[in-house]
Amino acid sequence: MLSPRLTLLLAVATPALMGVGTLMGSGLRKLSRQCQEQIARATGVADEALGNVRTVRAFAMEQREEERYQTELESCRCKAEELGRGIALFQGLSNIAFNCMVLGTLFIGGSLVAGQQLRGGDLMSFLVASQTVQRSMASLSVLFGQVVRGLSAGARVFEYMALSPCIPLTGGYCIPSKDLHGSITFQNVSFSYPCRPGFEVLKDFTLTLPPGKIVALVGQSGGGKTTVASLLERFYDPTAGMVMLDGHDLRTLNPSWLRGQVIGFISQEPVLFGTTIMENIRFGKVDASDEEVYTAAREANAHEFISSFPDGYNTVVGERGTTLSGGQKQRLAIARALIKHPTVLILDEATSALDAESERVVQEALDRASAGRTVLVIAHRLSTVRAAHCIVVMANGQVCEAGTHEELLKKGGLYAELIRRQALDAPLTSGPTCREA
Repeated sequence: MLSPRLTLLLAVATPALMGVGTLMGSGLRKLSRQCQEQIARATGVADEALGNVRTVRAFAMEQREEERYQTELESCRCKAEELGRGIALFQGLSNIAFNCMVLGTLFIGGSLVAGQQLRGGDLMSFLVASQTVQRSMASLSVLFGQVVRGLSAGARVFEYMALSPCIPLTGGYCIPSKDLHGSITFQNVSFSYPCRPGFEVLKDFTLTLPPGKIVALVGQSGGGKTTVASLLERFYDPTAGMVMLDGHDLRTLNPSWLRGQVIGFISQEPVLFGTTIMENIRFGKVDASDEEVYTAAREANAHEFISSFPDGYNTVVGERGTTLSGGQKQRLAIARALIKHPTVLILDEATSALDAESERVVQEALDRASAGRTVLVIAHRLSTVRAAHCIVVMANGQVCEAGTHEELLKKGGLYAELIRRQALDAPLTSGPTCREA
């Protein structure tokens, strides 16, 4: 209303400046993402070194880890300085450009006043309005620098928030207790991990676990044994084929019910929480009574050593159970799995990391826990699976042999070869007795 000509100047200059600022902002956002990724790498190096501090000390690699961390921090510094210079350049050029707009308004407005095309009072009013725009735009440029940092820092968080799980936590139906027997069938299952879609871990894998029987999976590392357990717990869905429980496809069942009530899982490295023994065992069944906890501990051969502690079941085990031995942690993990009375029990190398005495005690607990349940045993130590009702030998994601211990020895195939190798290795690993030493 005051001056169409001066307004046209602002209308042309402002979008042009905004366009240039957008191009610069795109580069700044890219640079800020690189800076955040570098910070993540540096943090990862520090976390890895601190989390494995015993290994670092054991190999006297403190200096090397410090140098690695220092190198990553130096890269962080360079990226941060580059980003800081970019944001400073953006904000500086923005202020210069906006001040040039004010000067341009004065220059052109002065010529209009001299030519009596605009009154002096109107020019001053226009200047006040244009300076208001200039200050607002300058504030936006400062805010933009903060937005760039914030968006890049939150980009990974937003990325994870936008992800939806392929396997939902709930949904599907539950099999009534009277119809639940624990029969497991892998029918022509093929599977590839999402991170390696071109490599098939299981290839046309078919296996049946009869209800109440013990089936052992043995074979060389990388044969797909642990993958079978992961599919049974429905951590993944098969690429092809079906995994069925009592004739029901696992994909139609409620995953929380399946993991919480049907399947008990005991791994090679049990994970305990930094709370009391009572709460760690009750983790398997939140509403379990104290008496149920005691019963599960007795079944797992854990009650005796728990009672020997001054605080008994109220003993705090420390972060990841650091105050307990390997055998004690394993027995607590067994009690945690047994307290929910699972129909199916998965034992993934449950005794491979234990000494002979701990293995004996834990194996007794496992034998007691396996009675009357469908049990899938994954083992490298073949001496622990001789009593299984069926031993399945896996290689390259397929079933090579199946039968009892005696039947497989008579065949003289891969299982017999594995037995022979372990027998040859036994004298080398056992060493002399204390008397002989």
